[in-house]
Amino acid sequence: MHRMLFTRNDKTAGSRRVTFFISLPATRDHYREESMEAAPYFIRMITVALAMAGCASTASGQGIGRLEIHAIPSVTVSNQQFLTGNQYGKPVIIGGELRLPQGTAQNYPAVILIHGSGGISAATDRWAHELNAVGVAAFILDAFTGRGIINTNADQSQLDSIAITHDAFAALGKLATHPRIDPARIAVMGFSKGAVPAVYSSSIRFRTAYGPSNAEFAAHIGLYTPCNVTYKQDDKVGNRPIRLFHGIADDYVSIEPCRTYVRRLKEAGADVTLTEYPDAYHAYDNFTLARSVTIPNAQTTRNCLIVEGDNGILLNSKTGQAYGLTDACVEKGPHVGYDEVAHKATVEAVKQFLAARFRLANN
Repeated sequence: MHRMLFTRNDKTAGSRRVTFFISLPATRDHYREESMEAAPYFIRMITVALAMAGCASTASGQGIGRLEIHAIPSVTVSNQQFLTGNQYGKPVIIGGELRLPQGTAQNYPAVILIHGSGGISAATDRWAHELNAVGVAAFILDAFTGRGIINTNADQSQLDSIAITHDAFAALGKLATHPRIDPARIAVMGFSKGAVPAVYSSSIRFRTAYGPSNAEFAAHIGLYTPCNVTYKQDDKVGNRPIRLFHGIADDYVSIEPCRTYVRRLKEAGADVTLTEYPDAYHAYDNFTLARSVTIPNAQTTRNCLIVEGDNGILLNSKTGQAYGLTDACVEKGPHVGYDEVAHKATVEAVKQFLAARFRLANN
């Protein structure tokens, strides 16, 4: 493991010295065949760290006590590879930004934030600040840059959603070894595409196959989660709480499959809730959006119901045939839009939930 240090004197914070670390794995030892491909990513990571050092005065004024950039070894696999337990996909180095809150605590609880199809946005940044404000560390996971992906809106085949669970577990294992993070208090929170690994990492089946040996997620939170794929044994999730938030007006990712999934989970004895917002569209927490915005080329599977078949093959439940993005149920032109009421309500609900789950001092 290689660690690089960047510092800057922050004049706006009483001449406090702000420190940034970038942590890089020994790529040559871990993934020899990928070392040349990983090199450009390391350069990008260093560039990001330098940019953050240049913006230290802004960060310090918003409740961030420390920033660290981490490189995380993961793999890229297909749906079928993931569902059949194949762990030998293409090695990749993904990145993540750890934001520790201001304070003197020896260690902090943390939430891993997993972005949606559009990549990391200002909304992700806002969630990190909200978490830091209540004494919770935020780890913003970037599942795209290390894979050379900009966004998957118009082509979801670039990265299968359930396969990002590899990244979530890799980040969990990484944070569990961090001296400032409490390994027993690490939750995961995802948005749309990123909500798939955030929610389905609760599966005992997937945790047994891919989870790290040193930690389990303390909680699972999903915003506008695609619940339209029924995986084998997906109602066997153990005792970790699951919280879902969804807009009823969402025509990008339908809420109805989540209602069905939550009913099945409750019947199986899971601690799960689904909070619904009547007028909220997809990405209702993204304050940079207008009330309703059409994305003409974005793929939506809102009318697709999919089930896992034999040998990890996903089947279209209507046709009984192998599911693919060329199926008739896959459409284009869904909407996204900001909803202030739903956003504020979700922020408050998540904070209260984490305060209780993490036993925060001010709860």
